[in-house]
Amino acid sequence: MQRGRFLLTVETSSRVPMLSESFMDNLPVEVVGNILSHLGSARKVVVASSTCRKWRESFRKHLHTLCFSSDDFPAYRDLTTRRLEIIITQTIFQTIGLQCLSICMDHVQEFSAAPVIAWLMYTRETLRSLSFNVCTVPTVNILEKCGRQKLEVLDLDHNSVFGVEPSYQRFNSLRSFSLRHASVSALDLSLLLAACPKIETLTLVSLEIVTSDSLSSMELNSLTLRSLYAKALAVDKIILEADNLENLQLDTLNLDLFELIGKGALKFFKIDDVSITHLDIGESMDHLEVIDVSTFTITWSKFYQMLSRSSKLRKLRLWGVVFDDEDEMMDSETVAICFPHLKHLCLSYDIRDGLFNNGLHGSLSLKNVTTLELGWSVISEHFGQWVFGMVDRCPNLNKLVIHGVLSEAKTREECQMLANFTSSVFSVMRKYVHVDVLFEYE
Repeated sequence: MQRGRFLLTVETSSRVPMLSESFMDNLPVEVVGNILSHLGSARKVVVASSTCRKWRESFRKHLHTLCFSSDDFPAYRDLTTRRLEIIITQTIFQTIGLQCLSICMDHVQEFSAAPVIAWLMYTRETLRSLSFNVCTVPTVNILEKCGRQKLEVLDLDHNSVFGVEPSYQRFNSLRSFSLRHASVSALDLSLLLAACPKIETLTLVSLEIVTSDSLSSMELNSLTLRSLYAKALAVDKIILEADNLENLQLDTLNLDLFELIGKGALKFFKIDDVSITHLDIGESMDHLEVIDVSTFTITWSKFYQMLSRSSKLRKLRLWGVVFDDEDEMMDSETVAICFPHLKHLCLSYDIRDGLFNNGLHGSLSLKNVTTLELGWSVISEHFGQWVFGMVDRCPNLNKLVIHGVLSEAKTREECQMLANFTSSVFSVMRKYVHVDVLFEYE
């Protein structure tokens, strides 16, 4: 209880002086520095450190985290860029051992290059994590300033990567790299990955990929990469060679080809709103535990070929998935045989052109499924019956989650279908009293 009251007092600046002097004297300066580092906002850190001489000493010598964000302190938006540069510079230069630095000023149009370079040069020998979301004039090559240092996490937003020199800009300790809303050449991105011998996590969001060929392609190669998240990339072709990749997420992409070359370490595979003409993940399906597919169109034969080897699958989510061949649909027999360890199943019920496009046909029981999530994008009169049938073929079900989309303006027909569905759910709850039923509506 004492610790909880203390943290609350520190965060509320008006009550800081109420702390007893003996209590503060008994806290080691290292502990105070750690407390200040967990306050999150640089403004709160500065206010709290002004409590007494000991706290000012902790701020200077033992503070390891500083975060400047316009979201945390709206008053930053009222300051001129020059004044903001001075405040950040004075605050950073009062510390001597920063390990984590975050500067995210969405409202600032452009920082001058000189102070930004000064911040990086002053902190780079101790810095372990850097998150930077500010444009600079002229452009600052952040990789050049942070290369050959101890950086483990690098998150860049609106800062382009260019002129990568692996022999000089080597990141021997970098484990996580994120690049958002920027321009980068396919070659520089490939070289950067090669310059990070320990990288495990790569996040690429809303990038303009500059390539030398007419069919824009990106080739990435890493022996240590374990997780890739790619979203909204202006590229036609992605070839990824990563023997140890465990987590692959593709979001909002329009690709002619995606190819994964590896030794089959993949455990989590998610694609959302993706159009891929040729999808090839080779032998990487054998150890999959989670497959999450949303807003995706594919032929049944290709889909079955892709999933059939995933015998260790524990969670399968198919949401808004449309099979091109209407004569061949996924059935419960296929699921039961291919995925004997499946415990969590998520399916959506979509009506398009008057036909039921996605669901689970057949009557074979899914004995290992304990959690079932079912939903609709457009309510149908048959949805309640489908839910009842799905629950009926899962004899060991513990939890049922219903997802629905409710439009503001409903027709009389839609209201009647929703009422019929509600009655169907009550029937399910009466028959399967041991099943926990939840509703999530948008």
